Amino acid sequence: MEASESVRMIRDSVGAIAPPGGDLKRVRALRDDPVGIDGAVWQQVVDLGWLALRLGEEHDGLGLGVRELCAIGEELGAALVPEPILAVVAMVPLLGDDARERVLDGSLIVVPAWREGITGADGASGLTVADGKVSGRKILVPHASAAGAFIVTGPDGGVLVERGAAGLSIESCKTQDGGKLSTLVLHDTPCVPASGDPLHALHELSLAHTAYLLGAAERAFQMTLEYLGIRKQFGRFIGSFQVLQHRAAEAKIQVALSRAVLDEAISAVEGGASQFDQVRTASRAIARVSDTAMLIAREAVQMHGAIGITDEHDVGLYCRKILSIYNQFGTANAHRARYLATTGGE
Repeated sequence: MEASESVRMIRDSVGAIAPPGGDLKRVRALRDDPVGIDGAVWQQVVDLGWLALRLGEEHDGLGLGVRELCAIGEELGAALVPEPILAVVAMVPLLGDDARERVLDGSLIVVPAWREGITGADGASGLTVADGKVSGRKILVPHASAAGAFIVTGPDGGVLVERGAAGLSIESCKTQDGGKLSTLVLHDTPCVPASGDPLHALHELSLAHTAYLLGAAERAFQMTLEYLGIRKQFGRFIGSFQVLQHRAAEAKIQVALSRAVLDEAISAVEGGASQFDQVRTASRAIARVSDTAMLIAREAVQMHGAIGITDEHDVGLYCRKILSIYNQFGTANAHRARYLATTGGE
């Protein structure tokens, strides 16, 4: 199957769980849910086979690439789907047979825990792993409330930790969008080695997450343009004011540039580029999309006359989501620094 055809089919399949424009009533309802996911929607995801998207055909997976994963991410972002679909898809290839089967039948959710610093753009680890036990601390873990197990990055790869394992404690706090971020503290917690390279899986996940962020930002921009066409001031539609037209044009340019650099980063992975080039292009994409998403959020609030930040207005949901996730894989400044450090040669 040609890549363009598979991407189109993947995009179309998102409509099964996220109608055009998203089911924002469902998104609002899940903000107060202690787990934060809809079991019926998760079963639809299982039935669609998405969780096996990055699993090789030799393991009965779909054998599709990171471009398809990012296509899902963009559509999910446009609809603000809160379930940890991208994270689970990225973790599946790292799992052993038992855990993988439980994930694919929908009975287990596995998410990554990789961050130990606030601004870091990588998965550098200070954890200790010895004799089948892991000790250390991971912060800013998304979707921990829904997870039954975690892939925890260590100094020599990743380990799988079950939620109920001895020595594991989890503390969570709410975020602007109604989700949760958690801290995992592990003290001689039983674990089993993960298969494969968790840093590569996290690299792919960072691109899919960036696509999600871009999808959310572009939808917020579309909503803002629609508002400019219906809101009147001084007897004129505010979209006719030249200053707002210039600001909207600048935002549109930034969205187009963001899409271009993200596509380059995806192509670097799909084309088997060196790790050096993959890191460089990914950092450029993450930094630019993060900045663009924040620009769109600010413009949405201002052009909506501040009602954009209210809970009642739908565009406010997008602004809050952007604020909550734009630096999930490291700040834009950290990625700019990493890009500069890798520019000019290996």
